[in-house]
Amino acid sequence: MKRWNAKSGMTGKGYDPNRFIDMVLVNQNMKCDAELARALAVNPSVISKLRRGKTRVSASLLLGIHEMTKMSIRELRNLIGDTKNKYFPFRQSSFN
Repeated sequence: MKRWNAKSGMTGKGYDPNRFIDMVLVNQNMKCDAELARALAVNPSVISKLRRGKTRVSASLLLGIHEMTKMSIRELRNLIGDTKNKYFPFRQSSFN
């Protein structure tokens, strides 16, 4: 399993927040990141940090984009490059 690389913002498995943000902008006919930030009621620095790989797409941001675009969470996660089918908060082996 590849790990999150904070420097490049990539996992090597296709995680690409720039592609995701660009697709949302196109989908919503928006021209810039600041317009997206206003629509999501977040600070523009959040979008900037996503683009630079300093942070990942949070659940609350993903839900906000879901409500705005009417796209399914699965579709949005695919756009981001997240290919996991389910979320497991812990692994059974961590208790052994």
